[in-house]
Amino acid sequence: MNEALLMFIAMVLAIVLGVPIPIAVAIGTIIGYFLIDIPFVALAQAMYTGVEPFPLLTVPLFVFAGSLMERGGLAVRIVAIAQALIGNYTGSLGLVAVLGCTFFAALSGSGPATTAAIGAVMIPAMIKNRYDPAFGGALGSLIPPSNLMVIYGIVSDNSIPRLFLAGIIPGIIASALLMLCTWAIAKRRGYRGEPHPFSWPRLGEALWDGKWALGAPVLILGGIYSGVFTPTEAASVAVIYALFVGLFVHRELDFRRIVACMKVTGMISGAVLIIVGPAKAFGELMSLMDVPTLIGGFLSDFTDSRFLLMMVIALILIITGMFLESIAQIILLNPLMLPIAVSVGIDPIVFGILMVIACEVGFLTPPVGADLFVAARLTNLGIDRISVSVIPFVIVYVLVIVIISLFPDLVTFLPDLVYG
Repeated sequence: MNEALLMFIAMVLAIVLGVPIPIAVAIGTIIGYFLIDIPFVALAQAMYTGVEPFPLLTVPLFVFAGSLMERGGLAVRIVAIAQALIGNYTGSLGLVAVLGCTFFAALSGSGPATTAAIGAVMIPAMIKNRYDPAFGGALGSLIPPSNLMVIYGIVSDNSIPRLFLAGIIPGIIASALLMLCTWAIAKRRGYRGEPHPFSWPRLGEALWDGKWALGAPVLILGGIYSGVFTPTEAASVAVIYALFVGLFVHRELDFRRIVACMKVTGMISGAVLIIVGPAKAFGELMSLMDVPTLIGGFLSDFTDSRFLLMMVIALILIITGMFLESIAQIILLNPLMLPIAVSVGIDPIVFGILMVIACEVGFLTPPVGADLFVAARLTNLGIDRISVSVIPFVIVYVLVIVIISLFPDLVTFLPDLVYG
């Protein structure tokens, strides 16, 4: 235990001194290997096995597909469908933003990518209609396909298709509660609705114009659950589909935009791969030191209630999510927290969804919240202003955590229905 404590101190100290998180994790892990006298060749092997899994290809492929869909005109059409569905209700632009995020999340699998794509379309319209530009909610990682679910599935050795199905009902609940929250805020602030009321002809026109955007999740998820292709193959199909639609249907993609999408993909994927190796070695070392058992014993002494234990774990994940990038958080904390959850009868799939929702909260909380920085760049507002405006939406996500902790069958219903 003393060795583990020294590892944590070294890692935290490195992060405080401004060392990048992957390098800080590597430093702490190296110290741990040295203290318990494990040959460093084992460290190299552990780091290699971290980046070796074939399903890890899913992450850059879905990132690339989402970026192509954003620049290829699918995001604009998703917003148009959402606008046609919402009509001119109070705060309709805010409701459209949430609904648009829900739809686009089914294309991109990424919270920050969804915020960037829908925010780029919606924020100018909000400013034009005298909305507070900091107003709005994001939903990205709960709706399948989700990059965070892919990472969790890989590091926890759980079925990625089951995780995708498990996220659907919590995602719908979160979307509905976010829309209710948005409507209540709009009502209080007196935000007027869009000038165009709901009409079936307008909805039909928007659906027809956006049929290729709606076809993407049908193709991706339909292919996975029909057994035609695996999640990794589905990500490849998503890239081909996005290229085809952007180049030949909407004709909004060109060589320059494709190169820009590749750059975004390279930066995001590189960040993932850099953290995966050291984090995998860190997790294996924690297991060798029996740290999960020690933490589990402490938490079990604290409470024997499964619900309270889930709340404590969620609180730990939310706090760490304020300081860790979400993928790093999943890879680092999964080896520590999952054994504890399983030991008290929490389904690994339920725990995975809990972890993903906690990551969503991390996207919305400083100092590391990725969504905050994307929104700040789009609105030209300070992080402090954006951080205050998202507090109601953070409360919504916490409420969703409480709901699935009380009723875990909401998470497992669809996976059990499909796979038995």
